[in-house]
Amino acid sequence: MYRLFLFFNMISLLILVSIAQLTFAQENVGEESTIRYPASYFSEWAPVTAQDMLDRIPGLDLGSMGGFGGRSSSRGRPPGSGGSGRGFGGGSRTIEILINGKRTAGKNNSTGSQLSRITSEQVSLIEIIRGTSGELDVRGSGQVINVVLNEELSESSLQYNFGAEHAPDNTVRPSAELSYSGQTGGLNFQASVRGYDPYFYTLSREYSMLGDFSPNDKVLEVRKRDPQGGGVSTNLDYQINSNSSARFNATWTDGTHTSDTLRKTTDLKVSPNVESFQLETAPGIYKNWEIGGDYEFNTDAGSRWKVLFISNALERADTRERYDILSETSKEKNLFLDSWSNSKERIVRGSYTFDIFESQDIEIGAERAQTILDSKLALGISGASGIPSPELGGLIPMPVNNANSTVEEMRYEPFLIHNWIISPRMSLETSVLYEESKIIQRGDISKERDFDFVKPKVDFRYDLTPQLQLRGTIDKVVEQLTFNDFVAATDEQDEDSNVQAGNANLRQEWYWNYEINSEYRLPNDIGVVSGRLYYEDWHDRIERMDITVNENQLQSTNGNIGDGEKYGLEVRTSIRMRMIGLPNLLITARSTVEDSKIIDPILGVERRMMNSWRGRTNLAFRHDLPNLNLNYGMNVQDSFDGGRLRYDIDDIEYGSGDPFWGAFLEWISPQNMTFRLEAQQIIEKAKMCRERHRFVGRISSGIIEEIEDQCYRSGPIVSLKMTGIF
Repeated sequence: MYRLFLFFNMISLLILVSIAQLTFAQENVGEESTIRYPASYFSEWAPVTAQDMLDRIPGLDLGSMGGFGGRSSSRGRPPGSGGSGRGFGGGSRTIEILINGKRTAGKNNSTGSQLSRITSEQVSLIEIIRGTSGELDVRGSGQVINVVLNEELSESSLQYNFGAEHAPDNTVRPSAELSYSGQTGGLNFQASVRGYDPYFYTLSREYSMLGDFSPNDKVLEVRKRDPQGGGVSTNLDYQINSNSSARFNATWTDGTHTSDTLRKTTDLKVSPNVESFQLETAPGIYKNWEIGGDYEFNTDAGSRWKVLFISNALERADTRERYDILSETSKEKNLFLDSWSNSKERIVRGSYTFDIFESQDIEIGAERAQTILDSKLALGISGASGIPSPELGGLIPMPVNNANSTVEEMRYEPFLIHNWIISPRMSLETSVLYEESKIIQRGDISKERDFDFVKPKVDFRYDLTPQLQLRGTIDKVVEQLTFNDFVAATDEQDEDSNVQAGNANLRQEWYWNYEINSEYRLPNDIGVVSGRLYYEDWHDRIERMDITVNENQLQSTNGNIGDGEKYGLEVRTSIRMRMIGLPNLLITARSTVEDSKIIDPILGVERRMMNSWRGRTNLAFRHDLPNLNLNYGMNVQDSFDGGRLRYDIDDIEYGSGDPFWGAFLEWISPQNMTFRLEAQQIIEKAKMCRERHRFVGRISSGIIEEIEDQCYRSGPIVSLKMTGIF
């Protein structure tokens, strides 16, 4: 993997050298930092949707690269499950997508999800906004994309998207989505209905040896998961008059899934070897809904009042049962694990923006948010002493600490944001947010705690030229607590552990973020080169910690382990290969190197933070052939082996894996129908691996009990999609 990483970096360097020879002799073009792409710019590629148009713009990072956009990255996640973070968020590296200068008051039904439902005929202009302004609907974002729609368009359209996916088990799974959109008077509307039926197949092999390096066992496991469901969503945008407008959106998703796991274990400690078999089933449900909206009023003096709201809920439930297979006709249940959770969020935010001096404005406002998690977990096992319970599959109920809980947070956040356009080439945005919250836990554990934080931020941007921008940011980032860490939950990381303990004493982890960004947009729309150098000073970092009460039963949980630091460098290039006569060949590369350090609470030594990557590289290309209405591309993602570490009380894991490859081929017919053939994980034997060292007692003992070497793969996934408009 390291050689491949170096190879990708050499490719990126060669691209930079070649374009440098071409561009330094050219003069900068344009006088504004905002980059504008009119609809006519995309006409040669015959795009069907707004997403197709964004795929052709160099330098955008909307998820997967090289023309994959956000299409394949959402596979396996039910539609409407993309919400993240509490509140309306936004950060120094967040990509914000606006439609007519406004973002959707939603998380699961976000502005970005609408791009594939907006037809290219509706788009008048796409802007890449590189500066800050009080007129924007977002603040402090790294990249702002504004899709401007035609005002005069009044016709409606019906868009269809039908797909079929060939799964690794040689079955074909359908998907479908119908979207109706249009404009009538001051009302823009979109409505869609969708159904999904993907399939997941994972094959894993594990070989383990004992501490004296003698063979222990070999495990072959096949996992299958089959989610099914559908949903509807709608987005409305109404221009009431020249001074006021309102938006409303809603989404609903309902689905089920079934999971089956077949496991064969070969005991290598005895001769002849002994084989045993286990079967697991895990049916479950997924339900999600969300509504959101906002109202905006602009005064004749140029001030702006705005209020918006979100309310959503997400319910999940899984029932896991494990059986020992005794013969072809009999099996014996040994585990019953039932989990249920329902999370709800209600947010309202109001603000007032006004000018104070020429080129300066202030936004003052407040946000109130309520977040609630209800969770239940029940565990039954065989072979223990007690009375079997029919509610636990006929097994013996086992006590689980903090298994039934309600966690509720009430948060209030007043804020003040000052924006100063110092000159046409220089802007400064400063903000102060005060967060006050109360977290209450009820159920098996009763606890109430108060928190407060002051969160300042400074964002300075300077355009050395219209093409070359420098940006410096200093801000205090307070991370959101994951409520699932407060309560007992199923352990999906370790087959030898059924339940992970919750921690009712968690507090927010936070860090000071210092970063310098640079972006150079090459002349004549050749491409973009950008870099980011960052340093993070962490406090109250959350990782695994020891909470053992009984030394005969070691126990750990996610907890605040102390302070640490993280630093890194990221370089991105997105280049049209005009210098070799291929202006429609877009090559995108991204390389990141990172390091971190923190004191491990169990070992007492300095180590890297968990889930802190040592290095990652993405390389992709997209080639358009306008004369054939054809485009194709490929991408590959890789990381340093051994860069992903996970420390727990009695084991240490080291992650590694092969590169992830994907490819696509897309053709637009004369009837304006798009046919897209896409393949993921096209290298059939590509795998992800994990080496786990289990210790006798705590890892601090230094005595290895077992070494597990596991690798898994899911095989190629090929899909065919057809998109068109009536």
